[in-house]
Amino acid sequence: MKTLNDAFEHTLQDIYYAENAIAKAMPKMAKAAGHAELQDALKAHLTETKQQIKLLDQVFEAIGKTPEGEKCDAIEGLIKETEGIIEEAEGAALDAMLIGAAQAIEHYEIARYGTLREWARQLKQDEAHDLLSQILDQEKATNAKLTALAVSEVNAAKAPRAKAKA
Repeated sequence: MKTLNDAFEHTLQDIYYAENAIAKAMPKMAKAAGHAELQDALKAHLTETKQQIKLLDQVFEAIGKTPEGEKCDAIEGLIKETEGIIEEAEGAALDAMLIGAAQAIEHYEIARYGTLREWARQLKQDEAHDLLSQILDQEKATNAKLTALAVSEVNAAKAPRAKAKA
């Protein structure tokens, strides 16, 4: 890669791969969740992810490229970590860790979409900029919902309290 346009196209392929991998991993996460609201949130995120893939198809079209992914090692690692959580954790710890894993994925996506959006602006790819802004806003909203769910429900669910030292 030698130009900003090369970097933009490569990173777009990276996030396209990532979103498709997330769509495949999300049902397992939702099934593993014990908290009903967390299950619903993960299912809603799956629906949103599928819509974002369609928006990414439009981004590729806007820049005159065929939608294709390029293996994303970062998302592979985050998904592998999530699978380990599902295998090892249980109960309230599982739900809390699933939210943490989902947020790690969200934060990765937020970073990628923020970068892509600004590169699209710089490259004067207005339609791509608008579509990427839309996805970025969705990712930020999902992250906020996960935080609210963690704080109001999951992290507080019968968590044992440490005894204060006298």
